[in-house]
Amino acid sequence: MKVITLEECAEFIGGDNSILREILNPLKDKTLKIRYSIAHARVKPGERTLLHSLDRTEVYHIIQGKGIMHIDEEEKEVKAGDTIYIPPNSRQRIQNTSDKELIFVCIVDPAWEKEGEEILEETDQR
Repeated sequence: MKVITLEECAEFIGGDNSILREILNPLKDKTLKIRYSIAHARVKPGERTLLHSLDRTEVYHIIQGKGIMHIDEEEKEVKAGDTIYIPPNSRQRIQNTSDKELIFVCIVDPAWEKEGEEILEETDQR
């Protein structure tokens, strides 16, 4: 059995400027017999992630807050309890439209690795 406490996971700023904690990634922990990775993400009130693309499938599950999810030419309001499927190679970003942190879980399959992500805008365009 493997139980991981969120606080055990190091916090860092992702390439898309979200605040991340990687929970499970079989590329970093060879004892895991899974293909996917799971991360906990936060976006501060009024902020958004940078436009980016992954060469793999991603799913967001919103835990807290609300925002607008942008995938390619589509956008949709999302809130706590919503799950979002993001196809591979989609141009994506999520914007926090609430007065509290937008918190969500990211599942990436196959597992996330930096080489599979492309940031499509500069950090000063926030």
